Amino acid sequence: MSSPTLSTAATCERLVQASVARIWENVFDWQHLPSLHDTSFAACELVGMDAAGWRVALTSQPGAERLRQIVKLHANRPEHRYVVVTEEGTGAGSEIQVQMHPLSTDQTQVVITYHIAESDPERLAAIGQGFVTLYTRLWDEDEAMMIRREQTSHLPNPAPYDPIDLGPSDDLMDRLPLTVEAGGRPVRLALVDAKITAFSALCPHWLGPLDETPVEDGIVRCPWHDYRFDVRTGKSCDGRGLTLEAAPTVSLIEAKVWLTAP
Repeated sequence: MSSPTLSTAATCERLVQASVARIWENVFDWQHLPSLHDTSFAACELVGMDAAGWRVALTSQPGAERLRQIVKLHANRPEHRYVVVTEEGTGAGSEIQVQMHPLSTDQTQVVITYHIAESDPERLAAIGQGFVTLYTRLWDEDEAMMIRREQTSHLPNPAPYDPIDLGPSDDLMDRLPLTVEAGGRPVRLALVDAKITAFSALCPHWLGPLDETPVEDGIVRCPWHDYRFDVRTGKSCDGRGLTLEAAPTVSLIEAKVWLTAP
């Protein structure tokens, strides 16, 4: 059976504030799809992976209907381009082609072209606009992660520090949750079990931001890859075995709250 003829539904360009290396890191990171993009995807399961890319079973969030697709990444690193092909499910045969043009160590021009098997001009334009709307949001979310990833990758190792005066306890309670810097690293303070609790605001997986999601029942979730930790102990509570950096001690001395290095 011959492959369907594909038409160009839309083309768009974007200046990404990240290097090509950082974009490739993001492209191969299929695990972030249902976590960082949880408004678009409900689940993503790895079907297979090789040097050229991955194949995943991708399930959308329920809308009019819940869609399940088999999607394949074909990467060409030397030429800075890749293609994502929908092999099965809704939109089977469609392709998203991405060409990257490195501009500097932290800027890349990206050209994205959407191809589908559709000949009707009106439907082609409508579907193309849908692609642009969806993938603009996905690239916005990815770019924010890549920029933050670049920033955290240059953080210094934890350094010793003198006790930090956080001020009167009553005033601090009104400011919680709060992120402060201690020893060159971000520390989050939150009220857990009626007690001010300090924990590392960096996920040990990719140094993801643990200060951007709420603490619920003592558990914090990394928005990048869904790693979860008990902030009271720093231990993993998702079975993946990672542990937060040692947390400073919170002490109340003469009605003031102090943060002491672990």
